[in-house]
Amino acid sequence: MTSAHRNAAVFATLLGLTRAASAIGDFWVQSDYCARVKGASDKDRVTYEDPRTKKTTTHGTSDGRKACLEHCLTYTATQALVAGLGARALGLRIHPAAAAAALAVSFTTHYAADRRVPGKGVLEKLATKTGKGGFYRLADHGINGAFHLDSAWHYGWETLAALIATTKATSR
Repeated sequence: MTSAHRNAAVFATLLGLTRAASAIGDFWVQSDYCARVKGASDKDRVTYEDPRTKKTTTHGTSDGRKACLEHCLTYTATQALVAGLGARALGLRIHPAAAAAALAVSFTTHYAADRRVPGKGVLEKLATKTGKGGFYRLADHGINGAFHLDSAWHYGWETLAALIATTKATSR
């Protein structure tokens, strides 16, 4: 196998592993609390009812940032675990610095996208500036535009992260 073929195979493997881990981290690992509170701000407070205790709490900017941080930490840890175990099972050795850089890209861009303060979030602003604001706000006919733009954002950055992680990868 040529070096280019090996690199392409490693890239495809890492992208597949991190993509799967992304879905697990976003939909299975993320707590209901983080999902609901991560966009809270002092201007746009979020009321959260704990499903177990039925206790209702109200959250602002500080809690929104903490919830988003917690989500991004568990999301990135899920990616690290899945990619690390998958690479090991397949006999790949990922360079630690490349892995750290890739996970940093994933963490940072995930936080930027998921801290959805109404009117101030990165995705909403980007969607508006690129003419996709209407689609971002679409939540009808079985389509949620913000969700789809969020997913596309993550796919793009995870592709870059997989390229970074492929740097200096070797076989075990």
